[in-house]
Amino acid sequence: MKAKQYGFYKRLALGMLISGALLGTASATTLKLVPNGDLKILDPMFTTAYITRNHAYMVFDTLFAQDSKGDIKPEMIDKWSTSADGKKWSFTLRDKLVFSDGTPVTAEDCIASIERWAKKDSLGKAMMKAGAQFKAVDAKTFEMTLNEPFGFVLDGFAKPSGYALFIMPKRLADTEPSVAIKEMVGSGPFLFKKDEWVPGSKAVYVKNPNYVPRAEPADGLAGGKVVKVDRVEWNYIPDGNTATAALMNGEVDMIEQVSPDFLPVLEGNKDITLSTSVSSEGLMVPNQLFPPFNNPKARQALYYLVNQNEYLAAVGVPEKYRVKYCPSLYSCGSPYATDAGAAPFKDMNIEKAKELLKEAGYHGEKVVVLHPTDTVIAPATLVIAQNLKKAGVNVDVQSMDWATLSARRIKKDAPDKGGWNIFLTQAGYFDVNNPLASPWLAAACGNSLPGWPCDKKLDELRTQFMQTADAAKRKALAADIQVEAYQTVPYVMWGEYKQVFATRGLKDYAPMKSGIAVMWNVEKAK
Repeated sequence: MKAKQYGFYKRLALGMLISGALLGTASATTLKLVPNGDLKILDPMFTTAYITRNHAYMVFDTLFAQDSKGDIKPEMIDKWSTSADGKKWSFTLRDKLVFSDGTPVTAEDCIASIERWAKKDSLGKAMMKAGAQFKAVDAKTFEMTLNEPFGFVLDGFAKPSGYALFIMPKRLADTEPSVAIKEMVGSGPFLFKKDEWVPGSKAVYVKNPNYVPRAEPADGLAGGKVVKVDRVEWNYIPDGNTATAALMNGEVDMIEQVSPDFLPVLEGNKDITLSTSVSSEGLMVPNQLFPPFNNPKARQALYYLVNQNEYLAAVGVPEKYRVKYCPSLYSCGSPYATDAGAAPFKDMNIEKAKELLKEAGYHGEKVVVLHPTDTVIAPATLVIAQNLKKAGVNVDVQSMDWATLSARRIKKDAPDKGGWNIFLTQAGYFDVNNPLASPWLAAACGNSLPGWPCDKKLDELRTQFMQTADAAKRKALAADIQVEAYQTVPYVMWGEYKQVFATRGLKDYAPMKSGIAVMWNVEKAK
């Protein structure tokens, strides 16, 4: 034990030397953050990767946003109204909204952004299915008409994650969502310094001098986005040891997701503050295009290879941050949380997994498991690989960084030709607290989500969920959706826990508790 501790602190000391050589010293007007991953994709409509979403919150603004209670508040919108039958809506923008290229934000920009978003997002698609059509009334006002009432209009416009609705200039928003935009022109609180962007190392943002924040205090993702530093640097440090050393040295001000191995070190440091954000769920995504997971029985087998506590322990999540067992595909404790359909899959059972794989027609083909080495959940991937082997599966673990995984997971190639069979990820509270927010649970047939789940009954249940305004009926339908999802398995939930972020010398970082690393209102202590 003493030898292990000596080795740990020796590595930490080495990390402190390395970090000092890489980063220099943080200044009073520059906030340095170690982000959750490497920024490689800039277009928020091209991927659901959290690093790209967080980048988008820096550069772009949203029409509406959720506060810390989940209530929907206006952000770019000044006023809005709807008709008594819910089929006609009117929205008017705030004054003085300007894109970073100097052009004013107009109703036409909003309409083009909504229409591009609606081609990717499940709520947006449902809105269009309800007959949504848009018309600019003048430069600041646009109207939406529907063929039938759609009870999730504002929920869609305020959706915080997955595919959030970010407003961009029409000339960019007119780009097909299958083609990533590369020009970062937004009206958000920061400007992206593309000339200083070094993929694999650094992303830089500076304060947008033309941004006019709302007057209300910041609350969650809503309210006044007041920028209190001149510059924000994301310093990508994939090694938790070096990242921890950089924070202890005062070379960075924040680590977005602390590697659990280093929590005991930071807990004893009086200069460091540890805070928890909203809960996260671990998701295991099988590729349904290829054997064996094109068969639902093989996907069900994955549940019998999961003991949630084992996975969370492997990741190193301390017990005080874990949910020992969460049966719900919606965050435990959230309004739609339920144990419906979970009981048969509660306990790990290797023999049952073998039996289901056999029934699915598995014949020993290679199963490619993507292993992201630079994320806090990396050890969980090795656990499923080990358990698959116990069940007789021919496992091929392929290691890579998260950015590479994000690019590879969208490929539909066969696993032995550059594709994949399984990858693990995680989703914050906002992405798994209801049937429409969860990307994999909400993915209708024909979706573009990695894994490409398709289940007609789930599609029907979601449609019913969207069409009812009765709270009790919605809750019952959410339970029905979960029952069906446990049978058809768009993904497997492998554990729920609290993420921990670390700060040094910062004030007013409450918005971080949303689980999204937004940098407005954060201030460095004098």
